[in-house]
Amino acid sequence: MSGPDVINFGCRLNIAEGEAVRRAAAGLGAATIINSCAVTHAAEREARQAIRRAARAHPDRPVFVTGCAAETSRAAFAAMPEVAGIIANSDKAQPAAWAHPGTDIGTPLMDRRDAFTPVVSGAGHARAFVAIQTGCDHRCTFCIIPFGRGNSRSAPVADVIAAIEQVVARGQREVVLTGVDLTSYGHDLPGTPTLGTLVERILVAVPSLPRLRLSSLDSVEIDPLLFELLTGEARMMPHVHLSLQAGDDMILKRMKRRHSRADAVRLVERLKAKRAIAIGADIIAGFPTEDDAMAANTLALVGDCAIAFGHIFPFSPRAGTPAARMPQVDPAVARERAARLRAACAAQLAALHRDMVGTVQQMLVENDGLSGHAENFARMTIRGCRRDAIGSLPIVIPAKAGIHHPLHVQKGKAMDPRLRGDDEIEAVRRAVPSTIVPVRVMDGMGTAQALELQPA
Repeated sequence: MSGPDVINFGCRLNIAEGEAVRRAAAGLGAATIINSCAVTHAAEREARQAIRRAARAHPDRPVFVTGCAAETSRAAFAAMPEVAGIIANSDKAQPAAWAHPGTDIGTPLMDRRDAFTPVVSGAGHARAFVAIQTGCDHRCTFCIIPFGRGNSRSAPVADVIAAIEQVVARGQREVVLTGVDLTSYGHDLPGTPTLGTLVERILVAVPSLPRLRLSSLDSVEIDPLLFELLTGEARMMPHVHLSLQAGDDMILKRMKRRHSRADAVRLVERLKAKRAIAIGADIIAGFPTEDDAMAANTLALVGDCAIAFGHIFPFSPRAGTPAARMPQVDPAVARERAARLRAACAAQLAALHRDMVGTVQQMLVENDGLSGHAENFARMTIRGCRRDAIGSLPIVIPAKAGIHHPLHVQKGKAMDPRLRGDDEIEAVRRAVPSTIVPVRVMDGMGTAQALELQPA
């Protein structure tokens, strides 16, 4: 019997949890699960559209909803005739929650105090996402996510290490630690370990892990040990993604952020003074009350902090948040400001690529066998090599398939005639791209030449 289809929306944490949902809900058989996001109106709209599409495409399959929007807009989803049940976001990785799915979402999120269980993404990707934390204790005026995930809860250090050992054992070479408020990690655990403490423990306990990367960080919560590891440890990737949100002090105050513009610039200067680190950032365009001068300050922040990897979002008011009650910026203006921010980030990324020309980078190969990311997260595409010289990827083969040798994975297919149907799907899902290759950057477009491999 085939398991459910899981459709994930939103952040890396949600995507990682989607794998756990698939395993937990295996007993449902043929069903569709929408793992929703509540960050924006658009995200919720996409979830509703996916529900309707799934019901039309497979009217014989029940549709279930979980994720953040299942918490924040439970009544709206429960009212949809296509929805067979709703599973609490906090329980979606638990098989017991899927045994009798309904519309009761159980213990209120804000009352949850139990430790978080680490969630590991599947083996079919070059990088493994390991969720180590969920929820948030802060109340930024624009954010609804605490009401979708509750207060901050962390996974015990030993459990995180065990999860990463699992990832390394199945052949993945890079781990990305993720969470809702990653830098708040550990305040709720015995001994209150910091994120820096956790990272140090991982690097010592799992010496065979070549690459460790962090998802979005709150700049004011980067502890001294974490700073030293980011700037001085070779196995920590030289890529820092910051939750900056704006570059104007008045807007930051109205967002209820805990840093100033000067704080953000100073942190980036300190990081870059010690190591060549690529910078990413989350930025909201068109926050309520933002005028042209305020928007210009945020746009200038892209250059001041050399933000090459920008996650840019036009402001989306969420019902019940303070920002939704503030004077709103015209959505068309917000979209135009977002476009300018994306263009500025693209220019910074182009400059980063130009600076890399002629250098040798270690590239983690993706499923297609010819592309991947450098340590600083710049995307590279290999030219001048045979695909099979790079892209023959080992696969954990299902026992029933009776195949016990590496298979080639190309464009989402396991290229072996003996695999059919569910066996092929499972093989692809479990593909382990385990190759890190040295490449020489050829031009500013991310084209690279693989070194020490047989040319085409």
